[in-house]
Amino acid sequence: MENNKPEKTIRAGAIAVTIWNNTAQNKEGLVTQYNNITFERRYKDKTGEWKSTNALRINDLPKAQAALQKAYEYLVFKEQVSA
Repeated sequence: MENNKPEKTIRAGAIAVTIWNNTAQNKEGLVTQYNNITFERRYKDKTGEWKSTNALRINDLPKAQAALQKAYEYLVFKEQVSA
């Protein structure tokens, strides 16, 4: 398995949206490149240890929306530049 590194991470407070660049090959050998987007919320648990989750609280929604919008804009404008 390849060690896939993030293409870009966008942060808004405790929210992080990460863009991953992936490659797939079908049975005919055709290679396709595509992006996946993941998000997480970082927090400290009761012992002070950092944890992450993809569950959001209501107050996280505006930051998640802003970070996802920036990720979308990044991908759209990147696509336009390479076209």
